[in-house]
Amino acid sequence: MPALSDRLGWIDVEAVRAFGSSRSRQNPWDVTRSLGWDRAVKSVQPCSLPRLLKLKEMFNSKFGSIPKFYVRAPGRVNIIGEHIDYCGYSVLPMAVEQDMLIAVEPVKTHVLQLANTNPLYPDFSTSANNIQIDKTKPLWHNYFLCGFKGIQEHFGLSDLTGMNCLVDGNIPPSSGLSSSSALVCCAGLVTLTVLGMNLSKVELAEICAKSERYIGTEGGGMDQSISFLAEEGTAKLIEFSPLGATDVKLPSGAVFVIANSCVEMNKAATSHFNIRVMECRLAAKLLAKHKSLPWKEVLRLEEVQAKLGISLEEMLLITEDALHPEPYSPEEICKCLGISLQELKTQILSPNTQDVLTFKLYQRAKHVYSEAARVLQFKKICEEAPDNVVQLLGELMNQSHRSCRDMYECSCPELDQLVDICRKFGAQGSRLTGAGWGGCTVSIVPAEKLSSFLANVHEAYYQRSNRSLAPEKQSLFATKPGGGALVFLEA
Repeated sequence: MPALSDRLGWIDVEAVRAFGSSRSRQNPWDVTRSLGWDRAVKSVQPCSLPRLLKLKEMFNSKFGSIPKFYVRAPGRVNIIGEHIDYCGYSVLPMAVEQDMLIAVEPVKTHVLQLANTNPLYPDFSTSANNIQIDKTKPLWHNYFLCGFKGIQEHFGLSDLTGMNCLVDGNIPPSSGLSSSSALVCCAGLVTLTVLGMNLSKVELAEICAKSERYIGTEGGGMDQSISFLAEEGTAKLIEFSPLGATDVKLPSGAVFVIANSCVEMNKAATSHFNIRVMECRLAAKLLAKHKSLPWKEVLRLEEVQAKLGISLEEMLLITEDALHPEPYSPEEICKCLGISLQELKTQILSPNTQDVLTFKLYQRAKHVYSEAARVLQFKKICEEAPDNVVQLLGELMNQSHRSCRDMYECSCPELDQLVDICRKFGAQGSRLTGAGWGGCTVSIVPAEKLSSFLANVHEAYYQRSNRSLAPEKQSLFATKPGGGALVFLEA
């Protein structure tokens, strides 16, 4: 197996090869060799030895051989900063302990064979040199193909070796915890490892963010960035253009709790997500035109602020002045920009938004600029750590949910109900997290109230309905910042 780049900071867990030894069963990480990342050892804890053993046994049963290495990529919870990464603004996520884990064996054929430990996800095989991704069917294996194809195209390779892969994920699907992006990232790192190529974490995150768009989702890059750049014990302020991550120390007196609404929303299977992306793009162009900027070059709301060199608060005032709350028709947008309907559809709108009849530009821009300001306030409060830090952070999270619900319209009745229940039973703040329209909430809870909070929310939201059928550990759980993607080599 080719050596991985020291720049990556991945860990080579030599103990994985000794699954059968008593020593490795007692402490599988005590013969770990670090590649310059002293905190990485702690980050492998979510990949427990029993889980790796089970995956190895299932792989052997499935393919009749032993995996050569394993790759882990975590899911994430976005604490604050919703739907603003693709507008160019910083976000504040942390990796969760739940992850995607893939066992891999390179093979001499050119066949890519994918299997999943979950029987709901059928096996799939294809030629490694003829990757086809169907945007109309967001099937599980297409997310793996996105990561694979992203690396393939980045290096301009045409004659790739095949591989056998067995995927095991414990991130609740369609929950807003980024299970799909974790699979894309895992697949990208799998492919990079098989090829023996070198990339930095930032480069790999950018490639995976771009390649996930093969599935038809116009995302912004937060999910992939935190999956690679996460470090145990700290949230991250993720900035874009250029991509970078800054540690944000969360208050020690609070716990973040994830609660699953049990309403599934696959953002690749709906137009909601991509319409919001386009509404933000159109709002940026109209705001730029209003301020006599070269609007044709503008794609993101952040670019308007940057070109004007003004504050987020001033951008909110300009939004009030330049845009009206009533929905815009395509014809009105054309009139504002001085272009034809054909130009709008072919030069600005994405293929899956060309038939949309109305666009809400004022509401989307108001949410983005106010949410971007809340992210910066959140980071500042964490740094200053006043006595009422948990209360202040909670209020920002509450403001974020109201904006997501009323201005961005990406909530749903179940999420709103769950947020209200969480606040009622002790959360200082609670908000939807992820794309919305289902999925999870994240709440900031004083540490001393955690036990009663979990019991009361479980009874109020899950036990009083059929939602109690969902696995409890995937429905309601406290989490802490986890580590980023790793490779385990089986020597």
